Amino acid sequence: MLDIRLLREKPDFVRERLATRHSGEESKVAEVLALDDRRRTALAEVEQLKARRNAASKEIGALMGRKQLVEAEGKKGEVREIGDRIAALDRTVAEVETRRDEILIRLPNLPHASVAQGREAGDNLEIRVHGTKAEFSFPPANHMQLCERLQLVDFERGVKLSGSGFLLYTGWGAQLERALINYLLDLHIHEHGYREVAPPYIIGEHCMVGVGQFPKFRDQAYAVQEGLDSTTLGKLYLLPTAEAPVANIHREEILSEKQLPIRYCAYSPCFRAEAGAAGLGTRGMIRIHQFDKVELIKLVTPETGYDELEKLVGNAETILKNLGLHYRVINLCTGDMGFASAKTYDIEVWAPGQGQYLEVSSCSNCEEFQARRMNIRYKTESGENRFPHILNGSGTALARLFVALVETHQQADGSIAIPAPLQTYLRAERIAVG
Repeated sequence: MLDIRLLREKPDFVRERLATRHSGEESKVAEVLALDDRRRTALAEVEQLKARRNAASKEIGALMGRKQLVEAEGKKGEVREIGDRIAALDRTVAEVETRRDEILIRLPNLPHASVAQGREAGDNLEIRVHGTKAEFSFPPANHMQLCERLQLVDFERGVKLSGSGFLLYTGWGAQLERALINYLLDLHIHEHGYREVAPPYIIGEHCMVGVGQFPKFRDQAYAVQEGLDSTTLGKLYLLPTAEAPVANIHREEILSEKQLPIRYCAYSPCFRAEAGAAGLGTRGMIRIHQFDKVELIKLVTPETGYDELEKLVGNAETILKNLGLHYRVINLCTGDMGFASAKTYDIEVWAPGQGQYLEVSSCSNCEEFQARRMNIRYKTESGENRFPHILNGSGTALARLFVALVETHQQADGSIAIPAPLQTYLRAERIAVG
């Protein structure tokens, strides 16, 4: 959530930054400020009335002491009228504050000054490229052909179980998925210094609001109902990413500065309804409703936020380098960034069977935006309470990593060579027919 004080003190700056997103939210700044002004005016009147009431109460005491009962009763009537006016103003304050905050919570984060301006993905900047695209001496297969030939994924039975957009991993495919998850976790924990956590997969609505998934993306979520009790529907949700619970671990807490930086690493399945999204009914693993991901979360001081973002991207890149995959790093433009992000890098891996790059990691610094929504603060050595920067990144996401790996490392005999870091986990050097 944006700092209301920033809107009051620098409204033109906020409008300018919001306008770079090209989504029209800058038009809402005036309405927020008008409601905020009404709230502050009403609060000021309440304080004045309370002062009058306190003075009148003292007069009543003095009048009673002098046995001037008629005059005292008159003052009591005045105090009651003041009390009624205060109560009415309190209702006004609550109503206006709710309306103001309903708009404020829907305003996206302000893009960082270093983010290139643009409207869409075509305006994103390529920062660097690693490796070269795989070349083959034979006609390469795509991941669907490979998965069916080697019985890695049973697409038809996955649909039979849960409908389109869901996968049934089988045999070596299930083992490869598990090997990838364990390798990602071990690398980030033992080499990159993250602390592993295992969050619940069903989370409260407040967690979704905290990270900025709600209210904007409510239509993309899977709501949970407890048994037959329909009144519980929408209180809990399947997590869309481990970011939602993990970033909320310290909500409503005041940390000490010595605790920062905090670096968490978590595996979870991710559930995304993506209502109305095109292409989800097609076969394959590119866009699905349930996929696995290892998520990285950081809580850091604002002074270190952007250095930590670069390190976060580097942590995710290490995975792709170690697996022998070609990829590129993209700096998202203002119009293509996520709702909560101030700056985002996407890492896109090359999938030769698709003939395109696939996003496998998105690394963002949300600055104070999420911390304000979750009321996470830290106390400095001088005793000041400040909001930390919260960063999130995929380290990385499957099944697109799975797609790129099997398509890149396919062999002429139809087998798949297993990259060295995975061989210990998979207990095999290649996956072959039979």
